[in-house]
Amino acid sequence: MLLAIDTSAGTSVSIVDPTTGDIVSVRSTADTMRHAEVVGTLLDEVLAEADVRPHDLDGVVVGMGPGPFTGLRVGIAAARVFALGAGLPLLPMVSADAVARQQRVDGGAGRVLVVTDARRREVFWSLYELSGTEPVRIDGPGLSKPDALPHADARRVDAAEIPAAQLALAAAALMEAGLPLAADEALYLRSPDVTMPSGIKRVSQ
Repeated sequence: MLLAIDTSAGTSVSIVDPTTGDIVSVRSTADTMRHAEVVGTLLDEVLAEADVRPHDLDGVVVGMGPGPFTGLRVGIAAARVFALGAGLPLLPMVSADAVARQQRVDGGAGRVLVVTDARRREVFWSLYELSGTEPVRIDGPGLSKPDALPHADARRVDAAEIPAAQLALAAAALMEAGLPLAADEALYLRSPDVTMPSGIKRVSQ
C-alpha cells in the first residue's frame, strides 16, 4: 500500500492499494492557509481508518507541486519525515498528474490543461493527453497570467484540490511501466515571497 500527501493547493492525504486500485482511506481540505495545522491530523485519520501501521506501507508518494512556497513545503517536509522515520522510499510526483488522472477516471479524453492557483494573480498549468490508459503530460508545468495561458485549444480544468489518492495511483502506474517519477525537488516555479536582505541595515541613534 502507498501513502500519499499533497499540499500544493489544499491538503490531501490518502492510502491506496495499487495492486487492486482501491482507495483505502482519504482525507482532505481545500483550506490553503492551514496546511501545517491539519496535515498531522489527516495523516492520523487515514492510518486509523485504514487500520495501517507505517511498516505496512510500501512507500510515501508526495506532490512536489507546482504550488505556492509556504504550503507546498509543508507537505514535502511531512512526507520526507514520515518516509525517513518509517524506512520507506519517497516517491515524488508532479501534483497536477493527479488531477489529470482523475479526469481520465471520470471518462475524460483528449487534451486537458490543468490549472491551479499560484496566487499573485498568476496560475500554474500543465498540459495532458488523456487518450491512453494513463494520462501523459506533454507540456509544463508552467506559470502564467490567467489571460496568457497557452494551449487555448485544450479543455481547461481548474483544480482547487489535488486528489492524493490519484497521485498515488499515478505513481504506481508509472513505476509498473518502468517510467521515471518526478525529480525530488519542489516545483515552486518562482522565488518565495520572503527574500534575504541585500546588505547590513544601518541603525541611527
